[in-house]
Amino acid sequence: MRETGNAQARPYHHGDLSRALVDAARRILEAEGPAALSLRAVAREAGVSPAAPYHHFKDKCELIDAVAQQGWHALGEAIVEARRTAATPREALGEIGVAYVRFARANPALYRVMYDATRDQETMPEHAKDADSGFGQVEEAIIAAGGDPNNSIALEVATVAAWCAAHGVAEMVGLKQFEPLMEAMGGEEALVRALLGHITAYDHSTKARADA
Repeated sequence: MRETGNAQARPYHHGDLSRALVDAARRILEAEGPAALSLRAVAREAGVSPAAPYHHFKDKCELIDAVAQQGWHALGEAIVEARRTAATPREALGEIGVAYVRFARANPALYRVMYDATRDQETMPEHAKDADSGFGQVEEAIIAAGGDPNNSIALEVATVAAWCAAHGVAEMVGLKQFEPLMEAMGGEEALVRALLGHITAYDHSTKARADA
């Protein structure tokens, strides 16, 4: 188990205590996993009193929800950047898929908490409906690549399909069984691009890169 910090190593100096606590929770999460998360542990990691977190979170569940929301925001930023730097709308779809998988692989514990925190919700979180959320950006990218903005059902299906495809690749690409294939392809990102290139939602934007 890796040391994450303590009050001496990470003293709290600024006014945004809520953000400091969420950041501390993320450090614990990635170092030790969800089971190690508690308000007391987060207080210790942030360098504040054990009572301080209760001014912002009534319990561990509220803290985890805040961590998950920060994760969704970070994923949205990664998707925005992938779309911004793509050369064409078609290429943007592929780059979004790659950015999604890259984020999931770089933040495995956070990624798992993001889905665990939203799995039983009856509606999508409010932040997921924003235009610059990850989901909103995928929808906008599909429209830019030729999707019909007036066919709301088809557009939502296409957006969900693209999201599911990237999620599936993120889940599968880390399996040890695929390590020989990954090595033959020239690394993880090359394999990710090749896999996405065989999925309809991404086929126009990733095949050229995968074949290069």
